[in-house]
Amino acid sequence: MTASDRALELVRIAAAAADDKSGEDIVALDVSGPLPLTDVFLLATGRNERNVQAIAGEVEDKLNQSGVKTLRREGRAEGRWILLDFGDLVVHVFHEEDRMYYALERLWKDCPVVPLDLPVREL
Repeated sequence: MTASDRALELVRIAAAAADDKSGEDIVALDVSGPLPLTDVFLLATGRNERNVQAIAGEVEDKLNQSGVKTLRREGRAEGRWILLDFGDLVVHVFHEEDRMYYALERLWKDCPVVPLDLPVREL
């Protein structure tokens, strides 16, 4: 299986929103094969708790403005790992230490990466 066109549209909106709030190491994985309940995981990293919360807030706002309802939200108060469930898309926003610890890319390494067209940031 491959991710639906709708899921791919949503992941592009979410990735752009994460990028707008200085999200780092933004990666999308097509998990539609092994997971029947969702099509795509979007992973993003924030430098600190406040940045993690800002990224998650922007992603949620942009998807809600696009007519997508948030089905579930977890971890917002702590700002270490925020999970946002939009059905076809699940967004994981991590603090950098938590991202390395949980290593979801390693766990889902057999899943194809979804290409994202994000602008290159100047350092």
